[in-house]
Amino acid sequence: MADETSSSSSSGSSYVDVSVAYVDAPIEVIDYLVVFPVIGPLIMGALCLMLRRSQHLQPGLAGITLAAVFAGNVALAARVMADGPVFMAMSRWHPPFGISFNADALGVFLALSASLVALVCTIYSARSVDSDGRRYGFYPFLLFLTAGVSGAFLTGDIFNLYVWFEVLLISSFGLIILGNAHAQLDGAVKYAFLNLIATTLFLIAVGYTYGLFGTLNMADLTIQIAQTPDAPIGTISFLFVFAFAMKAAAFPLNFWLPASYHTPNIVSSALFAALLTKVGVYALIRVGGMLFAGSFVTFETVLVWVAASTAVLGAVGALGSSDIRKLLGFLVLSGIGAMFVGIAVSTPVGIAGAVLYAVHSIVVMAALYLAAGVIGRMTGSFQLHDVAGLYRASPLFAALFLILVFAVSGLPPFSGFWPKVLLVRATLEAGEGWLTFAYLLSSFIAMIAIGRVWLFAFWRDARKGGSSSGAVMALDEGERRAYISPILLLVIVVVGLGLVANPALELAGQTAVGIIDPTAYITAVSPVLP
Repeated sequence: MADETSSSSSSGSSYVDVSVAYVDAPIEVIDYLVVFPVIGPLIMGALCLMLRRSQHLQPGLAGITLAAVFAGNVALAARVMADGPVFMAMSRWHPPFGISFNADALGVFLALSASLVALVCTIYSARSVDSDGRRYGFYPFLLFLTAGVSGAFLTGDIFNLYVWFEVLLISSFGLIILGNAHAQLDGAVKYAFLNLIATTLFLIAVGYTYGLFGTLNMADLTIQIAQTPDAPIGTISFLFVFAFAMKAAAFPLNFWLPASYHTPNIVSSALFAALLTKVGVYALIRVGGMLFAGSFVTFETVLVWVAASTAVLGAVGALGSSDIRKLLGFLVLSGIGAMFVGIAVSTPVGIAGAVLYAVHSIVVMAALYLAAGVIGRMTGSFQLHDVAGLYRASPLFAALFLILVFAVSGLPPFSGFWPKVLLVRATLEAGEGWLTFAYLLSSFIAMIAIGRVWLFAFWRDARKGGSSSGAVMALDEGERRAYISPILLLVIVVVGLGLVANPALELAGQTAVGIIDPTAYITAVSPVLP
């Protein structure tokens, strides 16, 4: 090796010693927690494909897998909170030579929330997804979607962030057309077109970044960007911001969401509402807030207007909707606007509020869509003028839905209250009083919109309103366990996040610190960087 080095040097060519790229140190078993949320669903999704003729086995296999993923994420979150970010290199090839996974507070907080919702949706789907859905791949798609979302939250490499985006998008395409109805195909076209444009812009930005810095590892890239102040960071930042804002369904490129989220099976809608746009928000926080923080402030004014417009127009759209599923789609948009409020302010309090709101939205929107499925099951309709009398049919279900109404409105003592406090505080401290007003206005309109659903569907007597004329189908014991129990689990989380908020607030605070000052994130990787 020394002779080869000398020969290369004497001939005037450069020689790179890559011996430091491969480390022979043993990997601890606990380190595999970082990659298990990706590997587990991928393997079991492939197994479900092979067992597609054994439809009765697939819900159990998916449920066991996602329960294990959730338990692993709980352990991983505890380790991150105790020891800081956790790094793992694939095949021991360390960055920037190989692929790495980095679990920090931001990634693990969102991955934990996503795995919980995926598990609950799997429990709900055991009864709601028919044999056709199982035969044509509902459970493999669900598991691959979970793997893609987890990979996006935990990857330490920008190109692999793109790869996991592709995995979750392909899986979501499969879920949205499952059933082959005309409305599903129409919604899938709108969904696919905008997301493919965003993906193309994302890939262009990734290629431009690699061409400039020669690395795509996030920790290494953060160092390289800081050491290259004359690089055209603004152009790259714009491409990333535009692509991620489009994927997050921010105004004005958000029309695809309310046109598509109401079309598939209600479990698929719940997964989409909970997870897909949050990956765009996460990517914007991670890439824009950590890697390109210096140029990110250039877009602050634009992001402020995007945040206000998305929040208010989403709430107004919800108020004007008569289809419960479309109404919930507009509430997802309004929630995206709230997250963008924290991102636009870009202070530690603002980022903590955005992340905590994302976690709240993951849980609450999944629960609301699952609850909408129960409304459709009991009344045979999702139209507000057709549903009524549900309070008499199921007081427990009415109480659970009312809690979700309070939570999505940001009222205490539920999960939406604390992110609302953080976002209001962040905007006031930043001197953006009008943004505070816009956010609170959107929250008030959203409360009216979702409150109207409860008044029409539950409080109104079926004999006095609605074309259902009292034709409310009561759930039998098996249906109550299958449909109400998963919603109850999510409502317990909603109440817990409101009443016992300190752990979530602490974790959200850690995410903000880790984005504003990524020293700990870089330190977890830097011992193996050349």
